[in-house]
Amino acid sequence: MEDYEVILNAIMAHLNPEDVPNDDSIPVGISNRHIHLSQAALEKLFGNHYQLTKLKDLSQPGQYACKECVTLAGPKGVIEKVRILGPVRAETQVEILQSDTFKLGVKGALRLSGDLNGTPGLTLIGPNGAFEMAKGVIIAKRHIHMLPEEAERFGVTDGQVVTIDFAGERGGSLNNVVIRATANSGLECHIDTEEANALGVTPGTTIKIRN
Repeated sequence: MEDYEVILNAIMAHLNPEDVPNDDSIPVGISNRHIHLSQAALEKLFGNHYQLTKLKDLSQPGQYACKECVTLAGPKGVIEKVRILGPVRAETQVEILQSDTFKLGVKGALRLSGDLNGTPGLTLIGPNGAFEMAKGVIIAKRHIHMLPEEAERFGVTDGQVVTIDFAGERGGSLNNVVIRATANSGLECHIDTEEANALGVTPGTTIKIRN
């Protein structure tokens, strides 16, 4: 009898449900307009050898919101106090909302982060000067960050386009959501503030990938 209990306990420990992820919900992160700067752009806006000042860490490992903000200037208008996200990148990228395109007078290019060829530019204005962007203004495609092993658990692959469902009183579905399964990712679905407002998304909201 004692041997049976030892064996049973060993089996139950091995099958402990806490060790096996079975929750298919994914947290939602809401993105407002923001900027990723190259070092050259940063120094043009804030001065030689300037370093960004971390304000708080973000959900994606190694990324953070900065204390610094700049002004976006387009052919038709400006938007002030737009937050910079760090660390610096190889290319400057500005992520705006669809409604911002009308105020700035720039055409919205719906792209994934880093896909900047053929995108419009604008002028960035900082405390030390201005930086002219020839390209790099995008409206971010909605997407889900996850690790490759998480993608395997959800039954999806990097680059796959899926539909996601939101619960709640104003819940609904969004199509054309891109899976970004890469190393050093934090599990999170990213939509912008306009999409979040339309679906009544609040802190703690989660989504599910439709099977």
